[in-house]
Amino acid sequence: MRQGTMWWSSRSLTAFLLVCFCLSAAATWLYVTSLDPDITETLVSQREHVSPQPRVYIVQCSEDYENYKRYPGLQGEQPLACYNKSCKGSWMHTSEVWAGCRRRFGDNRGSSGPQKASILDLHSGALSMGKQFVNIYRYFGDQIQEVFTEEDFQLYRNVRERIQTVIAETFGLDQTLMYLTKPTFFSRINSTTAKTQHDEYWHPHIDKVTYGSFDYTSLLYLSDYGSDFTGGRFVFMDQNGNKTVEPRAGRVSFFSSGSENLHRVETVSWGTRYAITVSFTCDPTQAIADPALP
Repeated sequence: MRQGTMWWSSRSLTAFLLVCFCLSAAATWLYVTSLDPDITETLVSQREHVSPQPRVYIVQCSEDYENYKRYPGLQGEQPLACYNKSCKGSWMHTSEVWAGCRRRFGDNRGSSGPQKASILDLHSGALSMGKQFVNIYRYFGDQIQEVFTEEDFQLYRNVRERIQTVIAETFGLDQTLMYLTKPTFFSRINSTTAKTQHDEYWHPHIDKVTYGSFDYTSLLYLSDYGSDFTGGRFVFMDQNGNKTVEPRAGRVSFFSSGSENLHRVETVSWGTRYAITVSFTCDPTQAIADPALP
């Protein structure tokens, strides 16, 4: 009887160790498969604090720029113009004004909850809801000031101006020849299943091709990769190896919008990712004014 008990204990121990091994292997497999195999380099991680000067990554400008329409003052006579012969991506971390922007706009101010991706454009009032957009200014009417205040819009304008200034300084541009352009919007992305084409944010694209007027794109992150959400990293796609920027609340990522910066966003696997897209054009006919309360 004692021998039988010992034999059974040995068999149980073996089974227990086998289960532990299988669980460990499964955990390792899940971890490995959760990583994006196409990403070969992290340009800046979430935990890094990039300040006060931007960190710059230089890329070769695409040939597209040779065919871009030129505008008055952009023929090369001026040392500082809107177009520059250098193309790059840059990242910086910011100060308290961005924290204020996160507090006021980080919840996207009323966008519908269950959809995978939603956007809010303060300029037009367009808010994505399922397969359509609604105009929040029309919806709320005179009560819109219960949703937004003039201080909110002033904060937004301050943020836009600071982003424009740092892009101009980093690229060596004349800031007066850069114009805010549309679409400029808040975005919220979560891990629910995509239900509409608008939810499919992860496809590779070139901003200049997608939006036409974009010459410089910026993203201001309002949430943290790794704690507020997983996935959702910005990925620059390169034939020599894709590179990623990990979102950090208050981090601004900006880059030239041509085909030298083909990119995509990873699908969000957990949590909610908040960001603001603010973009600029060299074409004065594509300029838009800062948003204001109706």
